Amino acid sequence: MKNNKLLNALSAFGLSEHEAKVYLASLFLGPTTILKIAQHAEIKRTTIYSLIESLKVKGLMTIEIKGFKKFFTAENPEKLESILESRKNLLSQTLPEFSALYNLKGTESTLKYYEGIEGVKTAYESMLRDVNPKENYSIISDIEPWLSHDPDYFLDFTKRRAKKNINIRLLLVDSPTARAHKKLEKNYNEKIKILSAGTAIATNMVVIPKRIILHQLHEPLMAIAIENQSIIKLHQELFEIIWKSLPE
Repeated sequence: MKNNKLLNALSAFGLSEHEAKVYLASLFLGPTTILKIAQHAEIKRTTIYSLIESLKVKGLMTIEIKGFKKFFTAENPEKLESILESRKNLLSQTLPEFSALYNLKGTESTLKYYEGIEGVKTAYESMLRDVNPKENYSIISDIEPWLSHDPDYFLDFTKRRAKKNINIRLLLVDSPTARAHKKLEKNYNEKIKILSAGTAIATNMVVIPKRIILHQLHEPLMAIAIENQSIIKLHQELFEIIWKSLPE
């Protein structure tokens, strides 16, 4: 399968060479089997499985069950435009932080990018690992989509976080799930305030003294971790302003 123009375009969207070949093969074949994708893409069959999983995480591949057989289908190419738009939106939201990092002189700054649900989990695990006893763990979140990405994992994460001797505070978008969770705040060693009615956010924010995580709550799932003390301090101060403005 040779189509260098389309392969190069997919590479520009962030796909690896093999991911691009599998996606193009799937587009051409329609709902098909692993074997046919491997043959058309000229990639070993044993490698195809991991590539399909990676494309699923990116929202570019789905699995259909027909009878007792699995068929693998490429998502509509218009999904690429949606992915690009989501990345543009995330960049717009975080550009001030990027600019601040660029302009800061003589300070240590680190920026990390995480993609897909597994990458997002890695970002959260780093927060849990690096927060120390008595330190603040501050969150602004819409808890319904946050939990829905992987309910078992995020509930377990909440339980493990509760066992750490840290100061956990959450500012939650108003929803039935948020109000139900507030009733259990003592169980999870948390203090929760509900944001004003009508507040909507598309990005989760978590702040600890060492870093900030900005986690996009809609597809494609991604997170950015920022380690810069000036930016962290700004977000801590903004969190305090919002927290103090809301009733208990």
